[in-house]
Amino acid sequence: MTFAVPLWPQPSIRISGDEMRFPVRRIYCVGRNYAAHAREMGADPTREPPFFFMKPADAVVADGGTVPYPPGTSNLHHEIELVVALGSGGRDIPESEALEHVLGYAVGLDMTRRDLQNAAKKVGQPWDMSKGFDNSAPCSAIRPATSIGHPRSGTIALSVNGAVRQTGDIGDLIWSVPETIAYLSRLVELAAGDLIYTGTPEGVGPVSPGDRLEGYVETVGEIAVTII
Repeated sequence: MTFAVPLWPQPSIRISGDEMRFPVRRIYCVGRNYAAHAREMGADPTREPPFFFMKPADAVVADGGTVPYPPGTSNLHHEIELVVALGSGGRDIPESEALEHVLGYAVGLDMTRRDLQNAAKKVGQPWDMSKGFDNSAPCSAIRPATSIGHPRSGTIALSVNGAVRQTGDIGDLIWSVPETIAYLSRLVELAAGDLIYTGTPEGVGPVSPGDRLEGYVETVGEIAVTII
């Protein structure tokens, strides 16, 4: 098979303790999945059905990498998240079987052009350019579930230049990982290579060029990137 233009590189993430890499197919993100963050964004944190947005697969940035300050914004925000990496997928996955499809977990950052997002919200327009831009999805190496299990609680935190900005517990997710996988699989067919960013706790805020972001999720891992 020949193509009209050269094929682009396959985005991928390192797997901890393994020479093989995880090829990224799609990146799904859950919005407002911690009650305190929902409140700080002016929303009601009830258990309404979860909603999702997406980032391009090539938006991933490896741990230790750099994130260029994106054009079109003067209010770039950090959002630290637990990331789920799927090793298999399907449609209409039962909640009781959802974790069988998880290869492992990572620590991610959902970088957000907050001013663009707020402007889009006001007029009912899509969020795409506020969330799905270049380098907007830093992600640590994946820790296989075979080595750490399926974490249901544990500290999630982010510091900027050594000062703690966000802290919470992944046990406070409004929609748990199995619930999220089951619900999302009723909307789209999930597959190996999919990443799910599960939402961020309260404390999101702006970053500037030169800032060093360091985050972690207990038992899962750490991530550090620099804004340039």
